[in-house]
Amino acid sequence: MDATEKVFTLLDERGGYLTSKEARENGVENKILQRMTERGLIERAAHGLYIGADIFPDPFFVTQYRCPKGVFSNETALFLHDLSDRDPIRPAMTIPSGWNTPLLKDGDIQFFYSRPKWMGLGACDLETPSGMKVRAYDTERTLCDCLRNIDKLDRDLVLTALKRYAKSKDRDSAKLLEYASALKIRDTVYRYLEVLA
Repeated sequence: MDATEKVFTLLDERGGYLTSKEARENGVENKILQRMTERGLIERAAHGLYIGADIFPDPFFVTQYRCPKGVFSNETALFLHDLSDRDPIRPAMTIPSGWNTPLLKDGDIQFFYSRPKWMGLGACDLETPSGMKVRAYDTERTLCDCLRNIDKLDRDLVLTALKRYAKSKDRDSAKLLEYASALKIRDTVYRYLEVLA
């Protein structure tokens, strides 16, 4: 098997995505990936991330690759949880307070900050519409974050999501209030839940 065939095999095994690190670990040098990109056989989705030429890049997966410490949150997580029909124009991610990344300057991602001790609260693996796995906050943490940041978000979108959640058979009000207490917004959450009741 030549290097080009090996790249296609690796892409098939990984859902159409291949990092330059994975390629190197399998004996494929970077110059092979560069040549294949120049010939239009594969495409570069981000620095060090390649996709098959026939694959439409998953914006959530590519964003997660570019910002591995980030967790999808707020309006983006509402969309991933089917609590919003609005496809986010600019993905929202939460990163640890004090963490610095060059991505802060390019404006492609809307960043929110969390104390490091709260970063893992409600974080879970979630499937994107194209079937790729990314890190996002669960429904209850997402709603807490949205209510905490409601002045920076689309208020109607957040309230619609809260109404959908209130009607959902999968809702976990105890978990929602547990998160609200941990994030010190229990009164705010109670107030909105009372309005919807």
